[in-house]
Amino acid sequence: MPSPSPEIIQLLTVFSIAFTTPTFAKAMVLIFGTILAPGRRTVTAALRMMGLGEDSNYSKYHCVLNRDRWSPWAISRILLSLIIVFFVPAGVPLLLVIDETLERRRGKKIKYKGWFRDPIQSTTAHVVTTLGLRWICLAVLVPVPWSKRIWSLPFMTVLAPGEKTSTKLNKRHRTIVQWAEYMIDKVRRWQPDREIMLVGDGSYAAIVLVQRCQRLKKPVKLVSRLRLDARLFDFPEPQPKSKRGPKPKKGNRQAKLSQRLEDPETKWQELKIVLYGKEHLIEFITGVSLWHTPGQDPVPLRWVLVQCSEESFQPSAYFCSDMHVSAKQIILWASLRWNIEVTFEELRAFLGFETQRQWSDRAIERTTPCLFGLFSLVTIMAKLLFPTDLPVRQTSWYTMKPPSATL
Repeated sequence: MPSPSPEIIQLLTVFSIAFTTPTFAKAMVLIFGTILAPGRRTVTAALRMMGLGEDSNYSKYHCVLNRDRWSPWAISRILLSLIIVFFVPAGVPLLLVIDETLERRRGKKIKYKGWFRDPIQSTTAHVVTTLGLRWICLAVLVPVPWSKRIWSLPFMTVLAPGEKTSTKLNKRHRTIVQWAEYMIDKVRRWQPDREIMLVGDGSYAAIVLVQRCQRLKKPVKLVSRLRLDARLFDFPEPQPKSKRGPKPKKGNRQAKLSQRLEDPETKWQELKIVLYGKEHLIEFITGVSLWHTPGQDPVPLRWVLVQCSEESFQPSAYFCSDMHVSAKQIILWASLRWNIEVTFEELRAFLGFETQRQWSDRAIERTTPCLFGLFSLVTIMAKLLFPTDLPVRQTSWYTMKPPSATL
């Protein structure tokens, strides 16, 4: 069986408090075997890589995922603490990104499966739905010393079945916005004093989520896309004391962002900014408004409308739940969201995401979050063993560039 370094053993022992002693010993075998295994990431593949292919008592390792008692929430909290220790210096805000991804799975025994939009096969004009499991991932955006781009390190992943599936299983249904509220509440309890920013795509542009982030004891700054036809209003003017009745919650309605985009009198500001690894010259306007939808109380936010003179991307709008954040900062945070898509792709390419073959409900709920967390754990191991530069294998007939020059 391969022998890991003492530094790695010491690092992994911090997770022992979430397991019993026998379960932790089995979990260590699965962790190392999963990292080393090529191709499919199954329990048996991990055991083969650890030299346990002849162990007749192999079923005990399956029990780690489908029967043994341990808390995924405790693992998430420990993993978040390790990410902060290795990548987020004291006093630096915690930048989080949230997004959902699809695990394509079929089979009668997979109860949580449903039909969801396939982000890889779908386009703006044509939507493709695929049968599988929908996962919501919360990750930390951090710089790593061997790469030029920001990395997204997952630490919390939850299963979010569709409404029809929840009804069929007689389980309480949560929308992805409600799951986001639940997840950010946990992070705020785990990190009560640190400043937190949360970046999401248009799926998380919801007034209820903005309200939840603003009403926390230490508010969380939410950044997301804003529809160009969003209902924006002025702040209400002070009501005279002599006037009876309820006070107005909003003022006059403002022009839609789509109308501002087409208005020739709109005064745009220019800004050079690096987006997605390339410098762009963009134009933007910004403002502070009340965002309102019928049936809900309006929320204050800062919005930014962006267009590119080079026409390298379509005009889009973003918002931040904190009105005091600058427009440039909002644009930068919004552009960093795409790093989680890179993480999803690397999980499929290098950690066998979608190749696991568990059938029991508990194993399905645990296996995928473990693979997502393993991505972050491997990154932490690399930072522990090689704080500044990763070693590059060289040969006399082929010279490899360092990773920082290629990523």
